[in-house]
Amino acid sequence: MILRFFISGRVQGVGFRWFVARQAGSLGVQGYVRNLGDGRVEVLAQGKPEELERLESYLARGPGRAKVDAVEKSEISDEGAGYKSFEII
Repeated sequence: MILRFFISGRVQGVGFRWFVARQAGSLGVQGYVRNLGDGRVEVLAQGKPEELERLESYLARGPGRAKVDAVEKSEISDEGAGYKSFEII
């Protein structure tokens, strides 16, 4: 299963990408996290439903200096996807 998340709020410049990468790694989730030009963070996460559910709860909280206003989630086609790790891009 692959989910795409868009996280808005104070999520850039506060260690959010590193926080997500650590949590994803500990859960065994593959994919990536990146900053967007509009101030949001995008996360593409591939894993088991229960792993992705836990990751979503981490995204809603963020690291200590972050302030998450919203987490938008959508399921995307996993056709052709084969992420082997989780990266910060």
